[in-house]
Amino acid sequence: MVAFFTGGAVRSHVTTLVLCVDRSNDVGRKAGVDTPVVGWEAVRSLVTDLGLSDPEDVGVNSLLESLRVARDLSDEGEEAVVAVVSGNGDSAVRADRALARQLDEVLATRSFDSAIVVIDSSSDERAVPMVESRLPVDAVDRVVVRQARDLESTYYLLKQFMADEELRETVLVPIGIGLLILPALLVYFSPVIAVAAVTTLLGAALLYYGLGVDEVVETAPERAREALYSGQVSVVTYVAALGLSVVGVFLGVLEASGEGGAAAGEFVAAMSFLYAAVPWLALAALTASFGRLLDELIRDEGVRSPYLNLPFGVLSVGLLFRGFAGFFLEREAGWAALRLFGHTFTASERLAVFVVGSIALALVGVRVAASVSDETFDDVIDEAASGRTGDTGGESGR
Repeated sequence: MVAFFTGGAVRSHVTTLVLCVDRSNDVGRKAGVDTPVVGWEAVRSLVTDLGLSDPEDVGVNSLLESLRVARDLSDEGEEAVVAVVSGNGDSAVRADRALARQLDEVLATRSFDSAIVVIDSSSDERAVPMVESRLPVDAVDRVVVRQARDLESTYYLLKQFMADEELRETVLVPIGIGLLILPALLVYFSPVIAVAAVTTLLGAALLYYGLGVDEVVETAPERAREALYSGQVSVVTYVAALGLSVVGVFLGVLEASGEGGAAAGEFVAAMSFLYAAVPWLALAALTASFGRLLDELIRDEGVRSPYLNLPFGVLSVGLLFRGFAGFFLEREAGWAALRLFGHTFTASERLAVFVVGSIALALVGVRVAASVSDETFDDVIDEAASGRTGDTGGESGR
């Protein structure tokens, strides 16, 4: 069917063919319609068929664009005929020959002065010379979908990301700071040092937010104020533990940077640091746990098992670290063997003594906790879980 459009008085007898080219034969495969399709009503019906079979096919937009071009030409007083041709075959040659045959069928319906070719891909554009060999082509209308699905989804995700204040602070602020200081670092340092410094800054910032350190820092003043007002002993012991930790790190650095540690290599230096720092670090952890234990006793509510186990666990882990560090130092750095009760232990015997001692200390802690407190570790876990559930319910209620 051939449709002619007259938008009022016809000012000329120019007849234009608006040709939609479907070289991949989406019309035939998806809509099941034989081509060529000629005429306004026939093409509009084809749009419905193809859209129902595959709404995401860009060919629907090409058909609609063909109808729009034909309508605009009709409004301008020109005669316009809209037609659709498609390739059909298992090879490019057969598809092009099918296009040529269908184009000849369309041109046989009447005489055309020129053509406007509507395409939606580079593959369809290859058919333009075929049309030009038979009819003057005034224009080639390339249809580009304005919002592809992936691009549209990315756009809305970025928009939602930019609207989230917390995400902006977590990601955009560190990246912005890194980009600002990178030029300054490049001026005074080499590119390797500048890039390493920026990546270190970004990594530290992401870990700071990712591990929830920001929340701990934010709530630390409030928790410290509450602890001071409530008279908790753990406040004093925590400060003492911090000081002991600094002492341990300082002594460890001195030991590692000494002549014996620095000259023997990085591994021996690390073991020297560990051997010197572990007793002080263990003492710091023991001091902090002792303060927490005193708080439990002052409350007169009974001491829970985890707080009784913690000091013994800290001492056990400290013995293990010191034992392994002493073993490596005795074997690699030539440190003096351990003498205990008049007996000199070899490196292996020394390690065995520390391992057995740590295990025995841990067992003593379990026994003491079981005898002093009737509460089991499962009871503590259940209590913590019920507390989190109650908090969640309270927030929901608010």
